[in-house]
Amino acid sequence: MVTAGDFRKGVTFVLNGEPCVVLDFQHVKPGKGAAFVRTKYRNILTGATREDAFNPNEKFENAIIETKTMQYSYTDGDLYYFMDEETYDLIPLSADQVAEAIKYIKENDEVTIKFYDGNAFQVEAPNFVNLVVTETEPGVKGNTATNVTKAATVETGAVIQVPIFIEEGELIQIDTRTGEYLGRAKAEK
Repeated sequence: MVTAGDFRKGVTFVLNGEPCVVLDFQHVKPGKGAAFVRTKYRNILTGATREDAFNPNEKFENAIIETKTMQYSYTDGDLYYFMDEETYDLIPLSADQVAEAIKYIKENDEVTIKFYDGNAFQVEAPNFVNLVVTETEPGVKGNTATNVTKAATVETGAVIQVPIFIEEGELIQIDTRTGEYLGRAKAEK
């Protein structure tokens, strides 16, 4: 059990049968009346964000979130299959569950999958990935203005902004949390 007085960023708890994570909190002690904890939290399953005030002594059940490293195997229609590297079981996930991560992962890449109560609810790509540019406009010779970018499509289908000197076939590094180009990447051997 966790009390509202113990809330910190990242603490997980169950509210009305739904797992939630604390995004922000503030202990408030007004001049008159009882103290309370103003809390901003997100429902882990739906992604909905809310703000509420709780009595510091109010008790909540801990939401236990499991994480597993799994390998992306293949896509079949609207389902994406991930393999547990310990048991070799395949887990199918819907497009909604993989929406953010799938833009940056290709077959056989390792990802982190989060589970609540035995059910997968979120897929996280590695923070940094190296992908090949498959389509982009050619750079114009002599155009050397700084911070000029253009759209580029990478091998997974994601479109990101890259500097004008990047050409098709180049391997680039991308920050998957922001979708930003980080630089050219060295080919893995």
